[in-house]
Amino acid sequence: MAAQAIDEQLIASHWEDIVRLATSIRTGVTSASTMLERLGSYPRANGLALALREIGRVERTLFTLDWIEKPEERRRATRELNKGEAQNALKRAIFFHRTGRIRDHGLQAQGHRASALNLVAGAIVLWNTTYLEAVLRHMEQQGKEIPAEFLQHLSPLGWQHINLTGDYLWTDHDLTTGTLRPLRQKIGATVPQKA
Repeated sequence: MAAQAIDEQLIASHWEDIVRLATSIRTGVTSASTMLERLGSYPRANGLALALREIGRVERTLFTLDWIEKPEERRRATRELNKGEAQNALKRAIFFHRTGRIRDHGLQAQGHRASALNLVAGAIVLWNTTYLEAVLRHMEQQGKEIPAEFLQHLSPLGWQHINLTGDYLWTDHDLTTGTLRPLRQKIGATVPQKA
């Protein structure tokens, strides 16, 4: 948008090569990463690589215009970014109760520590997902309708209900038996009834 004009002649002169490349990738003859490696390995940028760069500039411009014109695109991207930030916040909270330092000196010990962090985060997400599903089923059984916009904002990444001490104990409780802890029902919670 704010750079030099698109070189349409360059794209037109390499159009057959671009179509051939796209067909090879789409049919699985080669992978996109292999082609990018090959194009990047030339000592000087060849015409096909330059033409693909020009097409990329067109795509970026179109995306930017959609971003400016469509508020729903900005909201969708913001929601996705917020999910990533929520996951990072969960891992920071788990990690030594917010102190967040790996003090191990060995590479293998650091790897074990990082793997354990991912395991605990995954356990919290599993726990939350299991109970969110149970709550939704319970509300459906009571004839309560949950608005679609509410469901879009549900996330299994919350941890406010978990006491993060830095010591995590694993028990043999089997979630597949269908015996979950009783749901705590908030008195006075209002959810629209089905018509």
